[in-house]
Amino acid sequence: MAFLKFKHAPKNELEKGGRGEIAPAEINEQPSKTCPKCHKKITLSALWARHNVCTCGYHFRMNSRERIELICDKESFREMFTDIESQDPIEFPGYISKLEAIRAESNENEAVICGTAQIGRQECCVFVMESYFMMGSMGTAVGEKITRIFEYATENKLPVVGFTVSGGARMQEGILSLMQMAKTSGAVKRHSDAGLFYLTVLTNPTTGGVTASFAMEGDIIIAEPGATVGFAGKRVIEQTTGRSLPKGFQKSEFMRQHGFIDAIVDRSDLKAVITNVLKIHKAGS
Repeated sequence: MAFLKFKHAPKNELEKGGRGEIAPAEINEQPSKTCPKCHKKITLSALWARHNVCTCGYHFRMNSRERIELICDKESFREMFTDIESQDPIEFPGYISKLEAIRAESNENEAVICGTAQIGRQECCVFVMESYFMMGSMGTAVGEKITRIFEYATENKLPVVGFTVSGGARMQEGILSLMQMAKTSGAVKRHSDAGLFYLTVLTNPTTGGVTASFAMEGDIIIAEPGATVGFAGKRVIEQTTGRSLPKGFQKSEFMRQHGFIDAIVDRSDLKAVITNVLKIHKAGS
């Protein structure tokens, strides 16, 4: 598998200033990003050494391959359903050319990657949505791949761990994209009826039809800090209801406070937490 590679920062570089900060002169010499939360620059090498998390705690986006490399045991991931790709079912103008451009830019064929893996030596099925492929939008191919991974997990009596990130249903596929909500939910229900475990990890953002279906159907639901989680956008809700929404509405912290999420877990702790949950489930099954 092809993973994005970043040069890891030397240990002493991360420890400068006692808080993982890097001297301004060094930042100017290296590729860097500006954090939208603390507005400081952090080099890409230092950022990747911290799993794409700023020193202030802001979680930058990860692509699906980076996520798999971080969470799954080394060389344990086996990708499935690579032949399933989006077509153009309603002949939406410009859709085919857009798909071709996105595939070339993201180096992925679709907005979700599915397969089997070990996480902390615990066998499971995994799906990871790809934010850099049309913002993880759910079309017929995404729905088919997620449905199939649940069917495979049900047949082989395996738990499922899913990482969601999405802007919602893919408008270029019309009503067929919305049908994937029911299709994936049916597969999740059959997996649950078989007494099997499903863990979801919500990342920023998880919205629209994905939230309204398989993202919120996990037995345990975890979110990363600061992730936006919701169905309709804040402005749409305020315009529809004529009411102002609370500060931090649809952030994972707000969702945890109101019982929609079981836990918020920092990215550096995710693998350990998922491993423990899988072990507990296995011991109790």
